[in-house]
Amino acid sequence: MNGALARFQPQAHILMRIAIGVLFWSNGAKKLFGWFGGMGPDGGSAELMSLMGLAGIIEFFGGLAVALGLFTQPVAFIAAGEMAVAYFYGHVFGPEGLKWFWWQNQGERSAMYAWIMLYLSTVGAGGFSLDAWRARNR
Repeated sequence: MNGALARFQPQAHILMRIAIGVLFWSNGAKKLFGWFGGMGPDGGSAELMSLMGLAGIIEFFGGLAVALGLFTQPVAFIAAGEMAVAYFYGHVFGPEGLKWFWWQNQGERSAMYAWIMLYLSTVGAGGFSLDAWRARNR
């Protein structure tokens, strides 16, 4: 089974990058514009000059860049850092006190985004991307 599916690795990589980018972008859209249900019970948006506003900017523009495969490695590295900060600041040392583990602090999404973005920062965007197009047209 492994060998049969291994030939689809480039396509799976591209689909994962696009899906993660769109999901990350949508979280930024929630924070910046209140789209997709917005934030909190009132469905509002974050104050632009706040940590949540900064997170929204990174997620909105970073998610778009990752989905398009544009400057993927540096953008994904920044996004991974943002998600690591979100995990520790918002979940481990969150409002309910010190909770190290994801099953205690509901930090699974932040942790997954951090690890996936870190992975993308090391492997790049893949063949079907603006990064690849730019490299071919230098």
